[in-house]
Amino acid sequence: MSQPVPVPHGLPTERNAGPFDPPREITRLREARPVSPMVFPDGHEGWIVTGYDAVRQLMADTRFSSRQDIGILHTLEDLPDMPAQTEPSPQIPGLFIAMDPPDHTRLRRLLTGTFTVKRMKQLEEHIIDITERQLDEMARLTPPVDLVKEFALPVPSLVICEMLGVPYEDRATFQVNSAKFLVKEQPLEEKMAAYGAMTSYLAELVMRKRTEPGDDILSDLARNDDLTIEELTGIAFLLLLAGHETTANMLGLGTFALLEHPEQLAELSADPDLVPDAVEELMRYLSVADIFYRYATEDLELGGETIGKGSTVVVSLLAANHDPKRFDNPDTLDLHRKARGHLSFGHGVHTCLGQQLARIEMRAGFDGLLRRFPTLELAIPADEVKLRTDMNIYGVHELPVTWTETAR
Repeated sequence: MSQPVPVPHGLPTERNAGPFDPPREITRLREARPVSPMVFPDGHEGWIVTGYDAVRQLMADTRFSSRQDIGILHTLEDLPDMPAQTEPSPQIPGLFIAMDPPDHTRLRRLLTGTFTVKRMKQLEEHIIDITERQLDEMARLTPPVDLVKEFALPVPSLVICEMLGVPYEDRATFQVNSAKFLVKEQPLEEKMAAYGAMTSYLAELVMRKRTEPGDDILSDLARNDDLTIEELTGIAFLLLLAGHETTANMLGLGTFALLEHPEQLAELSADPDLVPDAVEELMRYLSVADIFYRYATEDLELGGETIGKGSTVVVSLLAANHDPKRFDNPDTLDLHRKARGHLSFGHGVHTCLGQQLARIEMRAGFDGLLRRFPTLELAIPADEVKLRTDMNIYGVHELPVTWTETAR
């Protein structure tokens, strides 16, 4: 029998346990009732899942649907001009993250070969070169500088632009609009304007790839006559957004976390072989992509609770990755931890397609940064760092850093 706990209204987002740990209310909820009823801003009585085992089970079960067009998927965002939903949202062509098999399988299969471990290994040297060139640029600047602007955002943006065949000189357009799209609780009109600007740009780009293909992912996809322009645009949107926003925030927030844990930072700087384990632990510890939604297509049992058909279920990967039933001392950053079981790349059919790419970028990023800037430190007090609590992917808006010398 679950302990009686108050049913939460909405999701606490204030980082009142510090910038890296889940909000205290979420931790208490996971301890008391890892699968808990929750009232959404629009009054829907759904569920929030915070326990590691329950999250993993849910993400492996496609009866918890990712689709937005089979029932009303309620959101935690209290959008000022959002009309009350009375029918399901239309499915967006190509956006396979919001699909179930077999539609999801058909589109994802087209990309699986692109993101294999072997293919990523072949790219590794090139990604290291891109990273080192960006560090060269940063070393020419006079500190303090914003690490997000000068390093964390450019590296994954350069990589994904090159892979997709998106001109990097257009980054101002897509970076601004993807950031606007990810702002929480903004007017729906503004969110849709940012989305429309990105998809209009990408639709033009994929149409150009159809007539003038290059050596890139979007050109390869554009050669497939079975894909419509709308599907190509949706795929491009997903890959571009996911391909730079998540890794950029991991590099920024990860550096902040390391600077706030000087003993761990010193160990990592002294032992580059620790970098792969450090990346996994930072992924677990920070979980920048935290909140995901599912829709119960039938009555389902999860963690001793019965989730009724039609319920919207929210998953917190941050809470699951900080579950003491799975990880010892989970609120402690321990770069020696073998954190491979973390859920930051998801689980089941929607496991992150680009996870090997993200790992390589983070390994190259943290290794290069600490090697080239051994005296790196925050240029402002830690409590003045602007956290992205207002965004759907967590991180830091800016990370002012300084250094006294650079190494070659």
